[in-house]
Amino acid sequence: MTRRGRFAPTPSGLLHIGNAFTALAAWLQMRQAGGEFVLRIEDIDKARSRPAYAEQLQDDLLWLGIDWDEGPRVGGPCAPYEQSRRESLYEEALEQLQQAGRLYPCYCSRSELAAIGSAPHGLASEGATYPGLCRSLSPAERQARAAKKTPALRFIMPPHELRFYDAVAGPQTCAGEALSDFVVKRADGMFSYQLAVTVDDAAMGITDVLRGADLLDSTPRQLALYEALGLRAPDFAHVPLLVDASGRRLSKRDSALTLAALRSAQVPPERLLGALAHLAGWIDRPEPLTARELIPVFGPVRTASGRLTVSEQLRHWLTAG
Repeated sequence: MTRRGRFAPTPSGLLHIGNAFTALAAWLQMRQAGGEFVLRIEDIDKARSRPAYAEQLQDDLLWLGIDWDEGPRVGGPCAPYEQSRRESLYEEALEQLQQAGRLYPCYCSRSELAAIGSAPHGLASEGATYPGLCRSLSPAERQARAAKKTPALRFIMPPHELRFYDAVAGPQTCAGEALSDFVVKRADGMFSYQLAVTVDDAAMGITDVLRGADLLDSTPRQLALYEALGLRAPDFAHVPLLVDASGRRLSKRDSALTLAALRSAQVPPERLLGALAHLAGWIDRPEPLTARELIPVFGPVRTASGRLTVSEQLRHWLTAG
């Protein structure tokens, strides 16, 4: 079976070099394996996403030498490649989960959820775990609450352990209940990242998901969805995040290290690629290289701390011209 990987950015801002590293690693993984590489635009959050950013990120990737076999501007058998145009697939998945008894309406308000802030934490990005306040409501109680508030839909996590092997982090084990039931469709109608990414990766035949370490703890939830929908899960690899010299994660707010800023400053793409390859431990010292020149040297990311630090020295080398 042909291996298929992907890069799936959210067009809510300009790509920075941390995004570029993840995209590069995912692309190199597939090019080295002789596989196929898919670009998908994760614009399910329409309030945050901007078409201009989607166009910009494609220009930035091509500038780096990262191309794609399927996706925007290219097309392919799994089109469309924008999540905002794939909502009918998410509705079908919700219907399947509903029929299987894996969903329930949740009427909790933001203030009610904030009040459980002292509860054990689940996903790092979401705070306290949900204690299942609406899971056992009677039909009459649900009807009464529905008259006052449109509910979200929550997915019931399985009680058994979820195990998987991560190519970077190693064996992972998590009790399903420890992550708690989670929202798959918000009260305002927006589908969750967890549902959309699971449905899309399965529909597009993705065999290898390589992404940032910040998404490692969301993987058990996606595995539970794969299981409930009867879908085959891909292999996972979560690469370290890039941080600055003070240890803070690079973000789209660091405008000096966006690809657009580097392009505007006429930094050669080979210089950025060489810096990223050196950070990952694929080459011994930073030197300008093309994306295709990195294919044979791609391998495990070498880091003792679990993160990759963009030192001031490396930042200077990158922008020195």
